[in-house]
Amino acid sequence: MTGAGQRLGPPVLKEAAPATSEGAVGRWALDPRTAVTILLAASITVMAPGGLWFVPAALVAGVLLALSERAWRRAIGLPAAAAASAAVAYLLPLAAPWPVLGLVGVMGGFTLRIVAVGGIAAHLIRTVSPTRFTAALRSARVPAAFTVSGAVLLRFVPTIVAEAVAVRDAMRLRGLGGRLSMLRHPVRSIEYFTVPLMASSLRSAEDLSASALLRGLGSQPRPTSMRPPRFGPADAVAGVVVLLLVAATLLWRSGR
Repeated sequence: MTGAGQRLGPPVLKEAAPATSEGAVGRWALDPRTAVTILLAASITVMAPGGLWFVPAALVAGVLLALSERAWRRAIGLPAAAAASAAVAYLLPLAAPWPVLGLVGVMGGFTLRIVAVGGIAAHLIRTVSPTRFTAALRSARVPAAFTVSGAVLLRFVPTIVAEAVAVRDAMRLRGLGGRLSMLRHPVRSIEYFTVPLMASSLRSAEDLSASALLRGLGSQPRPTSMRPPRFGPADAVAGVVVLLLVAATLLWRSGR
């Protein structure tokens, strides 16, 4: 019951917490600018010619970042995936001099580089919210085209992963999934998986674009952030660790 003098205002909608491992921005959380700089540096060095020398350093950085957010499965999965990719890239072609195995080895080498960079990218996606990401890039005077696209991408990747899991579960419920079905009818299984995923991706992209416009990401005035991005002790520690990894890689390369 409400009094005669009381008025019922419009309901206040509370924004749901993002599906990340970031509960709150604490003093030991990396600034988004630091995380983006580490990701760009790892991508440039690892994907460049001769970048295999920096793959161990990128893997160590990814594992340390996973340990910092207590992502134990990722901390274990990154070395395991890198070891499997390295085995395919360097050990499988030695089994027999077949061109097919050589092609598979080349693909394994690229997969190894992607795994090394993917560990750092996963930390960025899981710990940095689009709001902090946008505020950090705007404070760094990054053009709006990169800011808006990056913020939408941070929301798009987890959405696509969730949609892929939902499509896979739906296929299993209908008896269309599984390894045996994939081996018997690979083209049909890929079709059953990709067509619904593409349709849901288009719907999700439209919803995320509308959400970005409603949040004012494409507006000309620069909005004010409630939590201005600041560098902290974690950023200094991350910078020192990255410099040590780069120095160790250069010393290792020069000693060979």
